[in-house]
Amino acid sequence: MRDYRQLTQEEILVLEQNACWAEDWQRVRVAEDFRPYNFHRVVFYGDIRLGSFEKQVEVAKGFFKHSGINDATLRNVSVGNDCLIEKVGNFINNYTIGDDCYISNISTMETTEGASYGAGSTISVLNEMGDGNVTLFRELNSQLAALMVKYHSDKALINRLRQLIDDEVRISTPERGIIGNRVKIINTKDITNTVIKGDCEISGASRLNECTILSSEDASVFIGTGVICENSIICDGCSINNSVKMQDCFVGEACQVTNGFTAEASLFFANSFMANGEACAAFCGPFSASHHKSSLLIGGQFSFYNAGSNTNFSNHAYKMGPMHWGTLERGTKTASGSYILMPATIGAFSVCFGKLMHHPDTRNLPFSYLIAYGETMYLVPGRNITTVGLYRDIKKWPKRDKRSKQSKKSIINFDWLSPYTVGEIIEGMKILRALRNASGDNVTSYNFHEYVINASSLKKGLKYYDIALRIYMGAVMKRATREGFFGKPKTSTGKGAWTDLSGLLTPKSEEERLVDDIKNGTIENIQQVLERFEDINSHYSDYRWAWSYQLILDYYHLTELDEAACERIRQDYVKARRAWIAEIRKDAEKEFAMGDVEQEVYDDFLEKLDHEIDYEN
Repeated sequence: MRDYRQLTQEEILVLEQNACWAEDWQRVRVAEDFRPYNFHRVVFYGDIRLGSFEKQVEVAKGFFKHSGINDATLRNVSVGNDCLIEKVGNFINNYTIGDDCYISNISTMETTEGASYGAGSTISVLNEMGDGNVTLFRELNSQLAALMVKYHSDKALINRLRQLIDDEVRISTPERGIIGNRVKIINTKDITNTVIKGDCEISGASRLNECTILSSEDASVFIGTGVICENSIICDGCSINNSVKMQDCFVGEACQVTNGFTAEASLFFANSFMANGEACAAFCGPFSASHHKSSLLIGGQFSFYNAGSNTNFSNHAYKMGPMHWGTLERGTKTASGSYILMPATIGAFSVCFGKLMHHPDTRNLPFSYLIAYGETMYLVPGRNITTVGLYRDIKKWPKRDKRSKQSKKSIINFDWLSPYTVGEIIEGMKILRALRNASGDNVTSYNFHEYVINASSLKKGLKYYDIALRIYMGAVMKRATREGFFGKPKTSTGKGAWTDLSGLLTPKSEEERLVDDIKNGTIENIQQVLERFEDINSHYSDYRWAWSYQLILDYYHLTELDEAACERIRQDYVKARRAWIAEIRKDAEKEFAMGDVEQEVYDDFLEKLDHEIDYEN
C-alpha cells in the first residue's frame, strides 16, 4: 500500500492555475514526492489518489512526453507513478491504474455496480441452443473445459464444479476495474467493467465490456483496431485485432484472432489461430486454426485442426510446402459425439470429394483416409502413418507452441504415438483381422459399415499399424531405460483404457478418480482440480510404461523382459523406423513428381529424412 498525503495549498494553487478543478480538494490525496506542474485541464470528482510524475513517457518511437494528466475527467480513480493520461473525451470512473501507463484519446473508462469482468457466466458449447456447460473464469484451461463438456449430464459433478468456480470468482473479483503496470491504451472508445493486466497494449479498439485481459511482461496481449469484445476472458500472449467481434468467449494463451473473425459462446485454447470466419458454440482445443471467410465452426470440438474453406475441412494436399498446417488432428466432434472429420490420431482422416459422410465406429481405424467417389465411400486404413504431412506435423507442433513458460495453463502432450493412439491402433488391427477372417483372403474388397476397404488397402493397413506399434514399443522402452524406471512397472495405474482431455493424455482410471474426488468433496477448491491435472501429466511416463510394459509382453509373448527380448525389441524398432522413413520418402518422391514442390524444398526434406538414423539409438 502506498502512503498518501493531502495536497498543500501551494499545490492546489498551481493546479488551479493550470485550469484544474476538484469537487473537493480534501479528497485528492497524493504521493509524498508528488509535484503538480504536469497537470492541465483536469477535473477531479470523488476520491482521487495520485502517484509521482517524474519520468518521460515514450508515446511513439523516439517521441517522449512528460508524465502527467491533461484534458481528463477523473472520478474515484487511483493513478500510479509516472503515467501519462491525456485526451479523455468523457471520463474515467472507478478505476485503479498502475505505474508507467500511457492512456490517450479514449472516450470512457468506467466500472459500474455489479461488474463481473467476464468471469462467472456459463456458456453452452457444442450445442448452441442448449443449457450452459462451461463456466468462464480466469484460470480455465482446456482440461477443465473438456471435463465440464464431457460430463455435462452428471449433475452432481457439474454442480460441484460450478460451486468451486463460483468460490474462486468471488474471492478473485476486484471491487473496481484495474489497469496493470505498463499498459498502453490509445485511440479507444469504450472500456467498461474490464480488468487489464500489465504490459497490455490496446490500440484503436471500439469496445471492451465485462472482460478480463490477462497480459504479462513475458506474454503481453495486443488488442487492435475495431475490436468489440464483451463478456470474455483473454489470456497471456494473445493478439485480437482487425475488427474482431467476440462475445461470451474464452481465449487461451498465445491465440491469434484477427481479420474480422466473429465468435460467440466459444472457447479457444493454446496457440489457436482464427481469421475471417465465424465460430459459435465451438470448443477449439490447442492448435485449432481457421483461415477462410466461408468457415463456420459451430457446435463442434476441435484440436490440432485446420478448418479449410466450405467442405474442404483441411488442406492436407499441401504436404511439403511451407503453408501446410498439418494433419495431426485429435478431434472434430459434434454435440452428439460422432465425428464429422475422422481425425488422424483417433479416427480416420478424411479427404472427401463431393460430400461428407461419417460413422463413429471409424474412430477405431486411426490414421486412415476416407475418400468419397460418387455414392461410395472408401476407407484406406492407416495410410496417413506414412505420409509427409504426418511426419512434418510430428516435428512442427512443439515448435509452434508460442506460450511463455510462465503462461501455460492448458496441458499439451505432443506424443503422436501414445497409449491413447496406440490403443486405437490395436483396436484397428483387430477390426481389420476380423474382416479378413470373416471374408477370407480371396476377395477384392471388404465392407465395413457403409465403407469399402480394398483388399490391398487392408493388407497395407495392417502393415502400417504394425510399423507404428513396433516404433512405439521400441521408443518407450528406450525412454524407460534412459529415465531410470525400466523393468516391471512400479504402479498399476495406466494399464487400462486411456483418454484425451483436450491435450492431456491420461489413464481413464485417473480421470474417473478425479471426478469422484470432486463429487465427494475430497477436492476442496478449483485450484486443487487444476493441480490434479498437472499431477496426472507429471506421472505420464510412469503411467505410459505401465501400459506399454503389458503391451510388449503380450505382443512378443513374453513373461518378462530379459536382455535377449530387449535386443529383439530394439532391432524391431530400428527396422520399423527405417521402413517408416522409406515409406515417407516414397510419398515425398510421389509428390515431387507431380511438380507441385520446388527442388530446394524437396532436397531439404530428404536431408531431414537422412538424419532420422541419428535418432535410432
